[in-house]
Amino acid sequence: MNTFLYVHQLLTNFDGKLVAFIRMLTEFGLRGFVSWQFLKSGWIKTQDWPSTLDLFREEYHVPFVSPELAAYMGTGAELIFSVLLLIGLFSRLAGVGLFTVNLMALISYPLLWTLECPAGLNDHIYWGALLLLSIVWGPDKFSSDKFLSGLNKVS
Repeated sequence: MNTFLYVHQLLTNFDGKLVAFIRMLTEFGLRGFVSWQFLKSGWIKTQDWPSTLDLFREEYHVPFVSPELAAYMGTGAELIFSVLLLIGLFSRLAGVGLFTVNLMALISYPLLWTLECPAGLNDHIYWGALLLLSIVWGPDKFSSDKFLSGLNKVS
């Protein structure tokens, strides 16, 4: 009976470590995937700034701010928050920031809500769900936040 209990304990411990490792890789992969989507979008906007300004003047209808300010804020937020989320620094803040950018895209781009663009709407819903996971779970072990919190405990 002792042998059975010993083997059971070993397998349970192994199972727990395997699940923790898979969760860590999954969280890192999801964080990287959603960061990459916003980083690409922000980078593309910087490559042709006059077109970006036209896009915000003609297509996007961001409430309460001018199109120029919306272009700067949206592009800056996409670039800054996606890098922060990718490296895992201020992970929850970066997740909230990108979630806000995503939500603003849903609000300000009416074409997403038509039948002409169902894939775009689905993408934004998926990205929002992944960002919510990142916000709720917080930083994983492959993050600057965890590294820095470990340094804080040492000193």
